[in-house]
Amino acid sequence: MSSALGLYTVLSVFIPEDTAMKIALILPGTFLLFWLWAALTAKAAEDDVPPSLPKSGLFTAWPFFTTQFDFLAKGFTLTGQSIYQFQLLYCKVVVLSGEPARRDFFAARSLDLHEGFRLLSGAMPMQPGVTSEITVQRVHQMFKRLTALQNSDRLSRLVPHILDDTARIMQSWGTSGTINLFEDIHHLVFQTSVRCLASTELADDPAMVLRLKSLYDTIDSHATPASVLLPWLPSWGAIRRLWATKEIYDIVCSTINHRLRSGISRDDTLQLLLDNADHKMVSVGFIMGFLAAGARSTGTTASWLITFLSGDRHWRQQAAAEVRQLLFHTAAVAAACDSPPAPLSDLGTLLASIPLETWEGSTPVLDALIRETLRLAEPHNAMRKNTGPALKLGGKTVPTGAFVLYPFSDAHLSAELYPDPWRFDPARPESKMPCAYYICMGQRLAKVELKLITAMFVLGFDFCAVDRTGRALEALPRPDWNDTLTCKPPKDSCFLKFQRVPT
Repeated sequence: MSSALGLYTVLSVFIPEDTAMKIALILPGTFLLFWLWAALTAKAAEDDVPPSLPKSGLFTAWPFFTTQFDFLAKGFTLTGQSIYQFQLLYCKVVVLSGEPARRDFFAARSLDLHEGFRLLSGAMPMQPGVTSEITVQRVHQMFKRLTALQNSDRLSRLVPHILDDTARIMQSWGTSGTINLFEDIHHLVFQTSVRCLASTELADDPAMVLRLKSLYDTIDSHATPASVLLPWLPSWGAIRRLWATKEIYDIVCSTINHRLRSGISRDDTLQLLLDNADHKMVSVGFIMGFLAAGARSTGTTASWLITFLSGDRHWRQQAAAEVRQLLFHTAAVAAACDSPPAPLSDLGTLLASIPLETWEGSTPVLDALIRETLRLAEPHNAMRKNTGPALKLGGKTVPTGAFVLYPFSDAHLSAELYPDPWRFDPARPESKMPCAYYICMGQRLAKVELKLITAMFVLGFDFCAVDRTGRALEALPRPDWNDTLTCKPPKDSCFLKFQRVPT
């Protein structure tokens, strides 16, 4: 009140007393309201910002890339929130969980997948004149070609070739023995991926397939925090990754040039790319990029699917019965139980007689096995960069330039959606998974590959999981979600003992 009287006294010297009285009464109240509004809006703005992890920068870079699953889970525990942020050197990263944030995330048009994946995944390094020329526009063109590759006619023609490659590699294992699932099956899938996504010349050259796989393994194994976040730092890992990338580039370019010079037209993916007269970097980027992504993802799924089946006789028998039923209906084939095992190439020929539409539409057991394996053993995180204005995700503000990450474990390992989530149970009822928001562009080809490889396994072999001494495992290992590329179990903890059986 005294402040209002003081203000009235000063004002009345310059203006009429009644006007001075009104201003003296109104002005303090106005200032009070403005102060309250500023305080409340500041608090609201603060509430809109995701809480930050206590440590940032150098303290987060290493665990983010080496133990990512544990790191992200610990962030939710430390902040006590469903959305939080941290600083990854010069990058702000916002981590989401929960249905509202997930829905907003996959619906936001300003979140760029290409930019987010390039930094946060530790994928193929950017190299001037090589991968740096693979622009966003060319990536879109590659996806168009990937869609064309997966039409029914082309996939039907690929099926016999996938089975031939699978039979040849399985035949090299012998009639009985032990294999390392996470090496030998990855090699098998890499071979079929080269067949499906590259060229006949490369796929028909076993030595070149091994060389390419070794180069991609080099890129993966040297994806350290320093090589990803500081690619200009001449560390040994960064140099190895760049050298491997350049050698892959040279192999692909040489293959393309050889095809063009020969004038020979082949029924393969390279010919599809050349016939569309795309820029050379579209063809190069397609083969380099999708070969890496396809072999990693499908190889991981195939390895874990066979691992899960090796410890579950019931589902092994269910899968074998389903494929036999397809053969009986399609090829009218029956084999005596005591007949000797036929060559795997013969089994591949029989399976190739099953139409593509049957593989895709009449295999509910194989579909359930793949779906449950993807839930348990694909440790992916959706990664984006906000290239537009600030936006709200799950009620929190994400600024321009920030990276956003949604871990699929939020749903795939949720006890609410999947009781006892780490248990392999293909009989689970289908739940709404985040995959429904983001469909893998290569999933049609990948599922066909997985079904064909699984069919060859369950009809061609009796198998079980063993330790390094050959003793049957009491329990299967759990997928390591900290290994974001392959989620392999601990080294030498699981092998596959097999015996060829009559078809």
